Amino acid sequence: MPRGRPRDTQVDEKVLRIAAALLLERGYTGLSIDEVAEQAGVAKTTLYRRWPTKDHLAVAVVARLQADHEITETGDIRADLVDNLEEIAAALNRMRAAGGREGPSAGTAGELVAAAARHEDIGKLARRQYAERNALGIALIERARVRGELRADLDAEVLFDQLAGALYYRVLITGAPVDRAYIERLVSSALEGNLTCL
Repeated sequence: MPRGRPRDTQVDEKVLRIAAALLLERGYTGLSIDEVAEQAGVAKTTLYRRWPTKDHLAVAVVARLQADHEITETGDIRADLVDNLEEIAAALNRMRAAGGREGPSAGTAGELVAAAARHEDIGKLARRQYAERNALGIALIERARVRGELRADLDAEVLFDQLAGALYYRVLITGAPVDRAYIERLVSSALEGNLTCL
């Protein structure tokens, strides 16, 4: 039987909302647990019980921001992939630009990857979050395969990896821009040879 008082979800929401605003305004280096606690009107110990480090808090913020991502499906796999990859790219670009960063730096997006590498528990949490979100994109591709829009032998997971992986590569490694024009080229290239002749 659980002991102690139940966790106050209103406190969680308030803290995550404040932390998100600070993270986006100041970037990873500008996120301070002390300042979040002060603005939220809660004790620092309350935050540390929930999020032991700034890394934990930052990853929780990103998970909250990503929770609103919805998969749109029109029945046109090319258009659907472009629209959904554009949402992923927008989230990556928002993290890259957090704190007013410009240029090719990976910014906060890179800090979050590093946080997952620094802490085993954060790594597990991040992988679980990405697996849940990625499953939506893979299912979108699989439904297009089942309805005959894509080749019957297509591996939906591999195609999704090719598409999403390219976005992360550009943000984290090359620093090249990730915009709709690039996404349209990426989808066209990935689908070449995978579309059936309808």
